[in-house]
Amino acid sequence: MTAISLSGIEKSFGATSVLNGIDLDITDGEFLTLVGPSGCGKSTLLRILAGLEAPTSGTVEIGGIAVNDMRPARRNLAMVFQSYALYPHLSVAQNMMTPLKLRDLPFAGRLPLLGPFFARTRYKAIMEQVRDTAQILKIDHLLDRKPGQLSGGQRQRAALGRAMVRKPVAFLMDEPLSNLDASLRIHMRSELAELHRALKTTFVYVTHDQAEALTMSDRMAVMMDGQILQLGASDEIYNDPRELRVAEFVGAPKINLLPGSLDKEGHAHCLDLPLSTCHNRCPCRVGQYRIASRDICRLCDKDVSESFSGQVVHKENLGADIYLHVAIMNASQRLVVRVSPAEGRTVSFGQTVHVRRERGQAMVFGKDGRRLELSRSLAEDVAEVA
Repeated sequence: MTAISLSGIEKSFGATSVLNGIDLDITDGEFLTLVGPSGCGKSTLLRILAGLEAPTSGTVEIGGIAVNDMRPARRNLAMVFQSYALYPHLSVAQNMMTPLKLRDLPFAGRLPLLGPFFARTRYKAIMEQVRDTAQILKIDHLLDRKPGQLSGGQRQRAALGRAMVRKPVAFLMDEPLSNLDASLRIHMRSELAELHRALKTTFVYVTHDQAEALTMSDRMAVMMDGQILQLGASDEIYNDPRELRVAEFVGAPKINLLPGSLDKEGHAHCLDLPLSTCHNRCPCRVGQYRIASRDICRLCDKDVSESFSGQVVHKENLGADIYLHVAIMNASQRLVVRVSPAEGRTVSFGQTVHVRRERGQAMVFGKDGRRLELSRSLAEDVAEVA
């Protein structure tokens, strides 16, 4: 078992703090994604794990051994960079051979290179590993080409092959799909997931694209401001966010939010629509809250109870669905409404529409952004009108 553990990792560049006490345990063979907006510290954390950056404080352990003072080459980690970092003057085969030529093969470390025979034997063993890896990635027919003769997806596979040929204990990937076009990114997401299942090796993946994190990860860690806000499986992060920033970041379209409040008697209000009395054991406090739901809103007739009136300010045509962005009347709030293409064609910009939310579980967040653990009765009440 080659588990990876990060304990109390902090990193500062001068007076600027980038990482603030990161604690993270990665199990052997896991696909873990670090996801968050630009500048949240995810790439810095990956570089600290690789040994390319030294932490200001904290400990990095691989397989139960502290590696803070260990050189990157001795950590047996393979990193795939955003820019691929292929040598442009070398062929694909030569690029993939590079890490093996820099590190003696097991038998080559014991036998002195006494002449051409040993050189040929070593080269043959290296090429055998390169071809085996290229066949897995379906680039064995490209081994003689140089990076300039490859497409973006082929370069990405070549960079992966150069990492794979070393047979590392873990792969570290820093936004490797960001330079690809949209359709190729979707295709490569599935290929990376299949590759992880085939290799059964630990993957630590960095991205700002929450769609990549949701579709590929065993677990994902949502990072912001140098901290991990929530760590868990994709379904848990999406359906059960523990903080408002996580709820707003993960998911497309963006989660619908409405202002709400609780009064002294425990009555909840959402956009001035009263809800039923809170359960006696509910730990809610008086104050302002925000009510959120993943359930997409729908258009409705004017006379439907507990509906909102709003003005269409934007339309997103995604083919199978159209998302209308509706500014709620008398409130500085917008809701996302899903309609069919036929229904969307009947709606124009600036038109006043009436909106209801699909019945489902709502979430309530306090002023500090933390999720409130409400009683079942209040959660059901909120769900009915949020």
